[in-house]
Amino acid sequence: MSKLNSLLQTLLTDLPQLRSQMYFKSSLNALCRAIEDVVLAGTEAPLVIASFQQERFYRQETRRYQRIAQQTDQVYVLAAPEPESSFAIASDFYETIPLNADDGLAKEKHLIIIGQDYTACLVCRAQQMVLSSMEQSQRYEGIWTFEREVSLHAAQLLLERITQYRPELTAKVNQAKGRYWKSTSSKQMGHPSLPVLQSRVFGERLVTYLQASQYKLLKAYRALSAKERKERFANAMTAAIRRSLDPKEVLAVAVHELGKVFEHCRCILYCCERTDTQVEIEYEFVAPGLPALQGKPWPISTNPLLSVALAQERAIAIADVAELQILQQDPGFATELAQWQIRSWLIAPIRHQGELLGVLELHHGGPLVYQWHENDIALIEAISAQAGVALTQAQAYTDSESLNRNLAALEQTRSNLIAIVGHELRTPLSTIQVCLESLDSEPDISPVFRQALLSTALEDLGRLRELIQDFLILSRLEGGQIYNQIESIEFQETLELALSSLRSSMSSKDLPTITVDIDPHLPTIQVDAQGLEEVLNRVLDNACKFTDTGGEVTIRAITAQEDACLEVIIADTGRGIEPSQLETIFDSFYQEEDFLRRSKGGTGLGLAICRQVIQGMHGHIWAESGGRGQGSAFHFTLPLQAPPISDDPISVPQTSRKSLNSSPSKSEAEELAPAQDQRGRA
Repeated sequence: MSKLNSLLQTLLTDLPQLRSQMYFKSSLNALCRAIEDVVLAGTEAPLVIASFQQERFYRQETRRYQRIAQQTDQVYVLAAPEPESSFAIASDFYETIPLNADDGLAKEKHLIIIGQDYTACLVCRAQQMVLSSMEQSQRYEGIWTFEREVSLHAAQLLLERITQYRPELTAKVNQAKGRYWKSTSSKQMGHPSLPVLQSRVFGERLVTYLQASQYKLLKAYRALSAKERKERFANAMTAAIRRSLDPKEVLAVAVHELGKVFEHCRCILYCCERTDTQVEIEYEFVAPGLPALQGKPWPISTNPLLSVALAQERAIAIADVAELQILQQDPGFATELAQWQIRSWLIAPIRHQGELLGVLELHHGGPLVYQWHENDIALIEAISAQAGVALTQAQAYTDSESLNRNLAALEQTRSNLIAIVGHELRTPLSTIQVCLESLDSEPDISPVFRQALLSTALEDLGRLRELIQDFLILSRLEGGQIYNQIESIEFQETLELALSSLRSSMSSKDLPTITVDIDPHLPTIQVDAQGLEEVLNRVLDNACKFTDTGGEVTIRAITAQEDACLEVIIADTGRGIEPSQLETIFDSFYQEEDFLRRSKGGTGLGLAICRQVIQGMHGHIWAESGGRGQGSAFHFTLPLQAPPISDDPISVPQTSRKSLNSSPSKSEAEELAPAQDQRGRA
């Protein structure tokens, strides 16, 4: 079989007046479609020879050539078949000619039409093979003409190759030659042969296909642009997260970048939960002419569109809110939309692993509606997904920082506990041991000295008992097991009991001057009597302990009717507290002085116990001081009315909570009884 390496090169050699041009594949496809439409629009039966390079290109046009085969019986299709393909099997509609893979025609695209009144010839050769994803940018070198001489010569060469591949078609090929070559007159040779009707059909179809090709390009450009915007947003969000895991900065970047794309819209972003009724707009980008909403309350539960978006768990786009029946049923909300100048609305929930974190919204104002495109919705959904990840990561980082701070605080508490408890346990135990050893080793000791040793041992034994009682009280307070008998009492009565206990536990010569400035007609308070006495004992004990004998401790009580509470103030002229320590003194095991250098003993649990008791009675406690040497004042509030019984008291675990009307058990009462006689010191 003789090889026709290139039909294009053969034509350029045989017909030197021809000049080849460069075409893109999209242009060639438009030309082929237009020429084929001339055949379909005509009434005669022309000779049609089409070469598709590869079988996969031919498969895209199968139905089209079946329609052409209904117009004429002289249709020949050439292509290099794919492995295990049925292309070589004869078709019922037209003739298929499988080309060898090494045949030069397998790299060329041809379409030749020979009719009685017109001819068309398109012969091109691919310059280089490209990836299938870039086929439309494939470049071809070739010729395109309506000249009969060129078309007949090209058809002659291809028909010879057809008979070489399929000799059984020789008779059909000779029939075509006799039909189309003999009818050609010498006047027609060398001149374009396309009648006016076919010319108009060809021009219209060519323009249509070129426009369709251009539309595909524009659509591809839009897709690339949308993808580029998504990538840019993802990079901006990633860069913001890498710069700082602060959620405020990450979300501010998201809103700012989104505003660059939708510069004629208002973009808002806010964090919320499903149970919220309204939230405050935190982040906003506002287009010129639209009112700003940042810092203003935004409805959640009463927003019908937001409810729909949260139910669908995807973005919803509304081109014209005025046409929504759901808003027409709520004139008040429709009025607010007009006030906010919202005409077109796009809402995208921000979620991560199914959990609602916030909402991202776009508002388009003005007299004209805005049609949201699929790319707009896809972009918003991509940004909301990025914002969800950013919020989750930032919150995880914030939580980890909080956990680290808590761990550091716990470590400090542990160290203080070990140091204070070790010191408070070892010192009295050492004293008791020395006293008992002295009594055991010295049988002839004098009665006076013996009594002194016993008194010292008993005093330190009492210190140990106080330490253990403090631990028990704080533990049961955190479990909600004590001081929960709320009743109506007179504050003055409890204060007198606390002062009596203070005077009995401390020598009068060691006490500073105590001044009581209280209205005798104070209203009754709703508290636990023993809990209030516990607080008064510990706060008064601290005030007297850190105030010199010549100092003064003042007790006052003020009724705050607007808050329905009684504020108690215990002020002293003692050593004072540093302003930076006014909050931490209420932490467990905290002491303002270092445990090795402190001048007063104690476990550092006294004020922590006071805070637990006051909070359990729905009050507040705080301290005020101007600094060292300026004294201090402790304030705490007590409710005048019975507080509501809460199922979730502060710092009370669910598993260990008791009823407010329950009483301590017998074992608890026995263990706490000494604490009512000897109050622990802070």
